[in-house]
Amino acid sequence: MTEKKRIAVLVSGGGTNLQALIDAEKSGIIKSGTISLVLSSSKDAYALTRASDAGIKTLVVEKSLHPDRDEYSAAIKDALIEAKIDLVILAGFMYILTPSLISAFENRIINVHPALIPSFCGDGYYGLHVHEAALSYGVKVTGATVHFVSAVTDGGPVILQKAVEIHEDDTPKTLQRRVMEQAEWKILPLAAELFCAGRLRIEGRIVRILEETDTQSI
Repeated sequence: MTEKKRIAVLVSGGGTNLQALIDAEKSGIIKSGTISLVLSSSKDAYALTRASDAGIKTLVVEKSLHPDRDEYSAAIKDALIEAKIDLVILAGFMYILTPSLISAFENRIINVHPALIPSFCGDGYYGLHVHEAALSYGVKVTGATVHFVSAVTDGGPVILQKAVEIHEDDTPKTLQRRVMEQAEWKILPLAAELFCAGRLRIEGRIVRILEETDTQSI
């Protein structure tokens, strides 16, 4: 039996996407990997409680103790290497990683963004700001994107996307919730499983999703 890939989830807040990943592992959606570590930028993040309740090892690397961005990323990198992590998932992690950390885990860090990239993405587009921008622009469809992380904010190759319709009476908060429920919580666990099962192949900017039978050759 193939050994499961070790997953680390990086969090900063409530951990709703983390909970979706935990539930997906329990239900068997994620079967080729296991969440081995939840790393938080804050000791007060409720995501740590979610992880502890699920019996997952937790670690806090506080930003306030590492005022230099490079030093902070180096501390995270060291923790991930020590834990022998295969896949890093950013799930509401509120800090931009340095190129050195991204390089150390090249094509092994994925992020979920609450819009259909390349719309409403990049520097400054996070949290409710994304949904405020979508509503202000007047688009009729939004959604979520799971992508590999590169040195360009929200600029890495796209793995999966799922569309969500916008309602006329939407507020940024109602839209945020529906995008999470209908898109983020579905495609993030699926992308994690595809990675851990060896079913993703990157060709330039294109991510090919391989059939299960094709993974024997990679």
